[in-house]
Amino acid sequence: MTSLIMAASLVMAATISMAQDVGPVTGFPLPRYVSIKASEAYARRGPSRSHRIDWVFQRRNMPMQIVAEHGHWRRVVDRDGAGGWMHYSLLSGVRTAIIEVDMVELRRRPDPAAPVSAQAELGVIAFIDECNGAWCHLNVGGHRGWVPMEAIWGVDPGEVLE
Repeated sequence: MTSLIMAASLVMAATISMAQDVGPVTGFPLPRYVSIKASEAYARRGPSRSHRIDWVFQRRNMPMQIVAEHGHWRRVVDRDGAGGWMHYSLLSGVRTAIIEVDMVELRRRPDPAAPVSAQAELGVIAFIDECNGAWCHLNVGGHRGWVPMEAIWGVDPGEVLE
């Protein structure tokens, strides 16, 4: 009987763990990255307009990580861990990243020996065209090139995007 209870507990724990890997509202993976599509976006203490505003994000296209879902609300965090509950209408599925290395070199190919096509400053927001698991191809103000994944925030290590 004890082993049956333990087995049932393990199955329940595995089910709960699996349930936390996808959003209960959208069925999309959690956590996942999105971007802010509004020029001003409020992050609230809880998932409703009646909750206090903790943060006002004023940077369109800024990448955010969704860590939870509730109805039309998404719990988001930025690269510094700041965030809160944001209405889904303020977010976009367009993938962007923040440059984490000052004057990072955008290369013509995903190779450290490839020619440099441009440089990007620390904190600049870039649009992600694709990632191969080690490098991401970015569009930064019309300049395109490959950067190592560890030079940006907005993708998971080893993530592949096409």
